[in-house]
Amino acid sequence: MRREPTARQLRLATELRRLREAAGLSSREAAALLGVSPAQITHIESALAGVSELRLRRLAVHYACTDDELVSALVAMATDRTRGWWEEYRGLLPTPFRDLAELEQHAASLREIQFLYVPGLLQTEAYARALYAYRVPELPDEELELRVKHRMQRKVIIEGPDPTPYEAVIHEAALRIRVGDRPASRAQLANLVESSEANHIAVRVIPFDLDGFGGSWTAMMLAGGAVPRLDTVVRDGPHGAAFIDSEAQLGVFRTLFRKVETVSLDPDRSRDFIHRLAKEL
Repeated sequence: MRREPTARQLRLATELRRLREAAGLSSREAAALLGVSPAQITHIESALAGVSELRLRRLAVHYACTDDELVSALVAMATDRTRGWWEEYRGLLPTPFRDLAELEQHAASLREIQFLYVPGLLQTEAYARALYAYRVPELPDEELELRVKHRMQRKVIIEGPDPTPYEAVIHEAALRIRVGDRPASRAQLANLVESSEANHIAVRVIPFDLDGFGGSWTAMMLAGGAVPRLDTVVRDGPHGAAFIDSEAQLGVFRTLFRKVETVSLDPDRSRDFIHRLAKEL
């Protein structure tokens, strides 16, 4: 029995429950079909227990799930035993830090919208440190440095040998707010320009002078799953990151991203825009 399931394990459990409910079966009926106790189905669907590939595929047959790509993606989630770099922070940082890193690691693509801050994956160390230093209540020095280190390690997904496609839409406000001092702000903008030159990274800017823009509440990260059904939206909340995965809500956020992306400057104009801001500092 797991004491602390990860967000990825919880998502697998949620998808298995959704498949069962879509088939119109109770947990007791599903247990009878699989030849296990109802308690075991409950444990699987709450991510307190894992499920083998054989049992998962049997459940998919009983649930009349004919989406082979989805089933294969769920099998990959169920059988993955990878212990990523984020595990070194277990017990040192809140759980959402590890869950976010794991989500990013397994994402097929990442798309992000930010209005007040440079996205975490594109932050410099000085920028991230200035952000965490402003937190109330103040963080002990040791925890602050752990959070900065964790944020810098997250960059492996866009800076490593097999980078994940990444698109960021950033409002001009986030570019102009001096989170750190002038040199740190200039270095952050220069880093954005440099990052945007990579083939797998697209940075788009929403300028202040855009008419009719009312989407400033849509800050989010949209992590693409192995299949669209397994997409996840991450939004910052007052008590930490919230992971959103219901199909109805995912549809809303996909539409919002397209709307924001459409009105933003294209990557080349955005790069020139950020470069000009850096020269003004």
